[in-house]
Amino acid sequence: MTDLRLEPGETSLGLWRAVHGGATLALDDAFWPLIEQGHAILLRAARGNDAVYGVNTGFGKLASIRIPVDKLKELQLNIVRSHCAGVGDPLPEAVVRLVLGLKLASLAQGASGVQCATVRLLIAMLNRGVLPVIPAQGSVGASGDLAPLAHLAAVLIGEGEAVVDGVRMGGAEALAKVGLGAVELGPKEGLALLNGTQVSTALALDGLFAIERCFAAALVVGALSTDAIMGSDTPFQEGIHRLRRQPGQIAVAEALRRMMADSVIRRSHLADDPRVQDPYSIRCQPQVMGAALDVMRSAATMLRDEANAVTDNPLVLLDTGEILSGGNFHAEPVAFAADMLALAATEIGNIAQRRCAMLVDPVLSGLPAFLIKEPGLNSGFMIAEVASAALASENRQKAAPAVIDTIPTSANQEDHVSMATHGARRLGPMADNLSRIIGIEALMAAQGVEMRLPLTTSPRLRGTLALLRTVAPTLDRDRIISGEMEAAAALVRAGQLGAAHGDVLDGLMVE
Repeated sequence: MTDLRLEPGETSLGLWRAVHGGATLALDDAFWPLIEQGHAILLRAARGNDAVYGVNTGFGKLASIRIPVDKLKELQLNIVRSHCAGVGDPLPEAVVRLVLGLKLASLAQGASGVQCATVRLLIAMLNRGVLPVIPAQGSVGASGDLAPLAHLAAVLIGEGEAVVDGVRMGGAEALAKVGLGAVELGPKEGLALLNGTQVSTALALDGLFAIERCFAAALVVGALSTDAIMGSDTPFQEGIHRLRRQPGQIAVAEALRRMMADSVIRRSHLADDPRVQDPYSIRCQPQVMGAALDVMRSAATMLRDEANAVTDNPLVLLDTGEILSGGNFHAEPVAFAADMLALAATEIGNIAQRRCAMLVDPVLSGLPAFLIKEPGLNSGFMIAEVASAALASENRQKAAPAVIDTIPTSANQEDHVSMATHGARRLGPMADNLSRIIGIEALMAAQGVEMRLPLTTSPRLRGTLALLRTVAPTLDRDRIISGEMEAAAALVRAGQLGAAHGDVLDGLMVE
């Protein structure tokens, strides 16, 4: 595998998607002198007489306590050990890979004052698969993701726990297993490793990537549902959406038009159709999904900026040599982005669930009740639709904003916090729920389209139908379908429903 070149401050979301999927990194050579320069400035300050927060002082509420020179190394070890107070299940390995890469990208800009050896070890851990065991809970998203990042830092000093090749072991053993050794922390390095928004950002990126795949699948399945109910594509015509001037709406309408192009079903009712307008869940797909797309794009841009940021404290200004205390560790941008993504995911699920309800209703769909032959004897998709409603409701409850729920911490020193970490962490379960709603709709839409035979859907959507039939045959009579529902959801999560329409859907998301 060829290492991807990391240029901190200039990374794309495409790079982080690759790291999430297992890519390895090589730091651009131009950044090593910056790291050395920042570290030299920091060392001079550590040897001086002035108090520098976190270098020769205590932390947080204890910042007024001066630490003697002979205790500075112990100070950095102690902050790592004392802050290893995370709880809950470990973060998924893909998220931990992002955390390592994001921390590397932040420290490599030279403004944190760390030594090159620390950065090299982070690179080696990522590339050789030493993944720290990081408990998922315990951060309020300011002052940085302290507890979870402490568990990462513990492995760098040969403590804590890590996973290598799927086996959980002590930090020192994990490093040794791949030919690495612990680093000896210098002044401020413990603080630099703990401070920052990398865990919140990694969780938000993980959620973003999952919701993006769900969004693409929802567009495809929404088009299939439109054909299943013999809905009109007139509301997707370009002129309508140009007048609205909303970019996401314009893009979604174009995607729907292209996916439905040359549908025999659509041609069959162009004239003499007694219906004047379709329900909103069909007719207003560009408006609803387009708005969700614009929100997702905005959140993605915020997260891309955060992935390129330096977010610890204090910071070394390389051009002036100053060391300044600030608040870049406050994860408010990540918290807002996570809340935006939660709202978008919920609305994508809401409109998909409404289409599920419409498909099983013979009055609205014009199809047999619950999409089954001999309804009454068979219940068909009756309870699958109920499951979609349960999942949509669950996501609505999870969508309440986290960013407004501040609780002062650290003896009121940190009197306003972002709650970004759990705001971002909920996105994974929300995306799982969303994938199941879309998977259920996909099975219903496929059934509905087949009930229109000999009329057929568009060439593009026939490919989608064929893919769905690899995991779930046509429902001719009642059988247990929960496994098929999960299999359809797996296609959504893997991006397979959207991948077949890449030429239509590529370019919708921020890179």
